[in-house]
Order: sequence, then structure tokens, then C-alpha cells
Amino acid sequence: MSMINFRFCAPTRYIFGVDAQLGVGEAIASLGKRRVLLHYGGQSAQKSGLLGEVTGKLKEAGLDVVELGGVQPNPRDTLIDEGIAICRERDVDFILAVGGGSVIDSAKAIAIGVPYEGDFWDFYTGQAAPSAALPVGVVLTLPATGSEGSSRSVVTKEEGLLKRRCASDLIRPAIAWLNPTLTYTLPPYQTACGATDILSHVIERYFTPTEGVSLTDRLCEAVMLDVIQNAPIALAQPTDYDARANLMWAGTLAHNDVVGLGRMGDWGSHSIEHELSALYDVAHGAGLAVILPAWMRYQLDCDVMRFAQFAVRVWGCEMDFRNPKRTAIEGIDRMEAWFRSIGMPTTFAEIGAKEEDIPLLASKVDMDDAKGLGFFRPLSRKDIEAVYRLACNRDRDVC
Repeated sequence: MSMINFRFCAPTRYIFGVDAQLGVGEAIASLGKRRVLLHYGGQSAQKSGLLGEVTGKLKEAGLDVVELGGVQPNPRDTLIDEGIAICRERDVDFILAVGGGSVIDSAKAIAIGVPYEGDFWDFYTGQAAPSAALPVGVVLTLPATGSEGSSRSVVTKEEGLLKRRCASDLIRPAIAWLNPTLTYTLPPYQTACGATDILSHVIERYFTPTEGVSLTDRLCEAVMLDVIQNAPIALAQPTDYDARANLMWAGTLAHNDVVGLGRMGDWGSHSIEHELSALYDVAHGAGLAVILPAWMRYQLDCDVMRFAQFAVRVWGCEMDFRNPKRTAIEGIDRMEAWFRSIGMPTTFAEIGAKEEDIPLLASKVDMDDAKGLGFFRPLSRKDIEAVYRLACNRDRDVC
């Protein structure tokens, strides 16, 4: 399979740099908007003064502000329903998310739910496709999911703890304000989870059945190398502007589709991890650090040379031409060691996951049983169980 035909439109306007968020009111007012839903998570945005600063700039521009806080990690459908009702009642015409991926994904769900007569969850189960949406803006505080520029949203339905995604160009944010200094006070664990999430978005695109995509291979490798270099710096020196700035922009590039154009991504690891974060409420990045090495070891024989290329170009391994599989395994080992070096878990036990829950986890993964999960090498539910079992301990044998 050679490079795939594609159409690409990335309408998000990015405003990047120190104090970028100070222009939020003027920019939204210039779009002819009148009433903004200010959507955010817990108390950190309030305590830091960011929420008050943003609110002040919105009001200075003559905009009415309606607030809705309380977004949790792995955002819930109940708060989204509340947001939809508020927007309809108050005639909101713009949604501004202040926070990270969970807040942005919640805002996107509200945006497509407001003009829809049915249950917004229909968009996340594939029963309906969005045809209209309120515009969304983002003041980003946590580089991780890339939701500030992506066409995707992932939310959780409390009943049954189902975590599902929606993809539509209608939910790409209209404007994203990216100020790296807002990330200086992030806890180390959140910084590490974010870096892992960024890396995973590129890995999902890198492991592809598509051939003849050398340009996007190199783009993927550049983003991955940047994350690998800058995450430890940001952890050791939280106010290092260059490290924070490069991580922030890497997060956007990893998931606004630029590095995945013309190639088929896999996305199996994400679906497998979603059930961990839904059941155990673990951070998505932490769950991915557990699942990715296990997935790679399970899939290794599908395309040993691609794994060896990953090992050499991304992790600096020396190519063993007589035994490429040895090189490939070394690359996976180095990736796993890097996860541990930045404080990420790499086993079920470290995130509170239980081996006895594996059949339940596998049964809940959102997939077409006839086609299998993922595109690199589609997995059956038995395969998925095997990946989960490989994630249960560090002493893994390659399947």
C-alpha cells in the first residue's frame, strides 16, 4: 500500500508565546460573538489567577461570561449534558476551554451537543455524525492530548464506565492560545503523563502498513526525538522556557494530523488503554506507558524492520543486520526504560489494574469484531487479552 490519497484542512489559529492568552477577549469579539461559556476543571486555574485573568479580558472586550467548572480527568457525560443545557438556556455562541485535554474534549462534546436534537452520546457510539457545532477556543495549560488542534474528542459515560471517541473536523478549535509559561507549575507527574501521551500519538501513526511514506516517517521521528529530549529537561528544570515551549508545540503537531497525512495509523493501543483509564480512572498517559511496550512486544513479528528502524532512528540503537529482531527489542527496552526514567508506571500493578479484570477489559474495548482492532496488524479480543497479560509484569516474553 503506497501513500494514501488525503484531504487536509487545519483551520485552527494558533497564538503562541508568552502572555498569548491576554488577547483572548479581543480575538473572540472579532468573530462577532457575544456570550462565552468558560469551561474549566478544578481549582488550579482559579488559584493560579489564570481564570480571573481570562475572565477579565473577556469582559473588557464586552463579552458576557457564563462559567462551568468541574471537569474531571476522563471527562464525564453528566457534566457535558449540564453544559449543553446551560448553552441553550443562556444563548451561548462560543465555548472557551481553559485547561488540558479533558476540559477541551468536554468543551467539544458540548459544542456538538447544543445544536443536536438527540443525545450527544450518539456521536460517540457512531449512531450519528455531527452536522453543526458551536465554535471552541482553547487556553492550553497542559501539553498532552493535542486536543487544542485535533478533530477528536474522548469522553466517558458514567453508566457502564464506557470511554469512547468522536472524530469530526467540526470540533477542531477555532483558536488556540499557547503560552508555555502556564505550564511551569505543572506537577512532575502531569508533565510526564503529558509527554507520554504526545509520544504515543506519534507512535500510533508511525507503526503503519502504508509504504512509501518516508517524509512523514522523518516528521514523526523529529517530534518523537524532541519529546524524548525535552521532557527530562522540563522535569529537572520546570521553568526552562525552551523545553516547555518545544513540548507544547510537539503536543500540537503530534495530533493535528500533520505527521499522519497519507498513512494509515494503528490506534489499537489507545483503544486498549481507554478501558484502563475508564475502569481505574488512571491518567491516560500513565496507562499508555503500561500498554505501549506490551503492544509492541506482541506485534513485533508483524514488521520487524519497522521496529528496528524505530529503535535506530528514535532510540539510538545500533543496527544488528544479522539479527534485526535483537535491535527491535532493544528499542522497545529503551523506550520502556525512558518511561520509567520520567516517573511513569510500566506494569498493571503500578496503576492498580488487576489481572483478573482482563476478560472484562477486553470485552469492553470498542472495536469491530469482524475487522479486528487497529490497522498495523488487526487484533482479536483474544489478542487484546494477550496484550493486557504482557502488561502485567516487566519480565515479558515476546509472543
